[in-house]
Amino acid sequence: MPRRPTGWTLALGLALPVEAATTLALPAVLAAAVDASLGHRPGPGAFVRLALVLGVAAAADATAAAAGPACSAEATAALRGRLVRHLLALGPGGRLRHGPPPGDLAARLLGSAGDAGGRLPAVLGAATALLTSAGAILGLGLLSPWLALAFFAGVIPGVVLIRLFLREAGPVFARYQEVQADLAARLSGALTGLRSIHAAGAEQREAARVLAPLPKLSAAGHALWAAQRRTAWQATLLIAAVEVAVLATAGTLLADGTLAPGALAAAAGWAALGAGLFEQVEALVAVAHARAGQARADELLAVRPAAPGRAALPAGGYGEVVLRGVVVRDGDRVLLGPLDLTVPGGRTVALVGRSGSGKSLLAALPGRLRDPDEGTVLIDGVPVDALAPSELRHAVGYAFTRPALIGRTVRDALAGAGPAEAAAARADGFLQRLPRGWDTPLDELRLSGGELQRLGLTRLLAQPARVVVLDDAASGLDLATSGLDLATEYLVTEALDRATLGRTRLVVAHRAGVAARADLVAWLDAGRLRALALAPHATLLADPDYRAALSDTTLRTATA
Repeated sequence: MPRRPTGWTLALGLALPVEAATTLALPAVLAAAVDASLGHRPGPGAFVRLALVLGVAAAADATAAAAGPACSAEATAALRGRLVRHLLALGPGGRLRHGPPPGDLAARLLGSAGDAGGRLPAVLGAATALLTSAGAILGLGLLSPWLALAFFAGVIPGVVLIRLFLREAGPVFARYQEVQADLAARLSGALTGLRSIHAAGAEQREAARVLAPLPKLSAAGHALWAAQRRTAWQATLLIAAVEVAVLATAGTLLADGTLAPGALAAAAGWAALGAGLFEQVEALVAVAHARAGQARADELLAVRPAAPGRAALPAGGYGEVVLRGVVVRDGDRVLLGPLDLTVPGGRTVALVGRSGSGKSLLAALPGRLRDPDEGTVLIDGVPVDALAPSELRHAVGYAFTRPALIGRTVRDALAGAGPAEAAAARADGFLQRLPRGWDTPLDELRLSGGELQRLGLTRLLAQPARVVVLDDAASGLDLATSGLDLATEYLVTEALDRATLGRTRLVVAHRAGVAARADLVAWLDAGRLRALALAPHATLLADPDYRAALSDTTLRTATA
């Protein structure tokens, strides 16, 4: 959808033509002033016109100088906002699963959008230069057809020079931005795993991996500079040759009496303006840069989000979750499935398995944090991809290990929650100690991992979800990783049990005790259900492989 023109855009669109018109008029007005000063056309009118044209040209130039950056800033902000909204609309369900990594996405939002934001000023500037040059050539032709012919001797090589530069610079800019994105993606991954890198003493190896694209970045930059340098000196030589040809022709015509002295000054001015087209290397660089940035932004915008559903859940449902023929892939590798599973409404099901067995993937499916590549996920008989987004948000609630707090204040982040939910999650104590209580800005919060988790639980307890998905490390069910003391863990667990009584609960279990408290267990192994159906923990304990899977999970959790 095209953006409505703003005041700065309109100012730029008006200032550039006025600047071009006054610039073109200046040689003619100057010629009249020269003739008047030599007595050919006496009177002060020529000097008044010259002052007026100079004043208007200065005002238009100042307006364009102010409007250009403002226009770029507005366009950049609008494009970044559009990209952010588009990425949020795509959601975490897998639309970008095989697309750019997070670092690349950040580079496109920041770098490519900034480059593309300057597209309109760059294009208008280049177009204005083209029109100014065309007007200058017309002015030379009005003075004498011989002057226009002398100028046209340099037009063809000039056009070839410009086309060659654009053909070379466009791919170089695209390559430069791609390498920048690769560098950003590597750096983002390194920052995410910073603790592990330090723990393994792998700082030097990781630094070498992150900086590996630098030679490619340098090569792309040098290729661009070489193209600019080559085009610049070629354009300089061409401009000099064109101006010499025009002035030599004008001098000959002046000697023959065909041109007046003022016309010689006009010819010199229009020759410089016409040849100025060939020295617009910076403008052409800006256009190529903007085109490359826009192309990278358009790649993201071309990924269309799934059409939102409109269905609602049937009244009185108990949150039955059904997976039919579900398969989740990463490229050609199957991560989960084929899987058929029915989680009875109102029951607690523990997801048990070794690391990498697919527990977290399965838990992500009901809330569409990941969409299956094949198969269907249903809640109370309704496919989750058919549900309206608001309906799905109310139907499925999650407790994350590191929940994200969204909004300006704590009250915004806990929208819908009140003192009762905060007390149940044992978050009321530290909330009361905050400088402004619930109105404390989020950027002023300094929370421990346990406090952050309890805020996430506060938000979850206020949500009337039919299906609650928990990671026992994020819900106070796992003392080893929740950051809660024993008494707080017990109180939080009891409050969570009471608040979610009668709801369907999927718990990613890291401990045998959590699996034992669940009604049923889904035992996953290499993305498949190991048992033919859900079974109680006590029944599965007879299998030594199940006990081994529990031991492996508990050991990994304790050492994480």
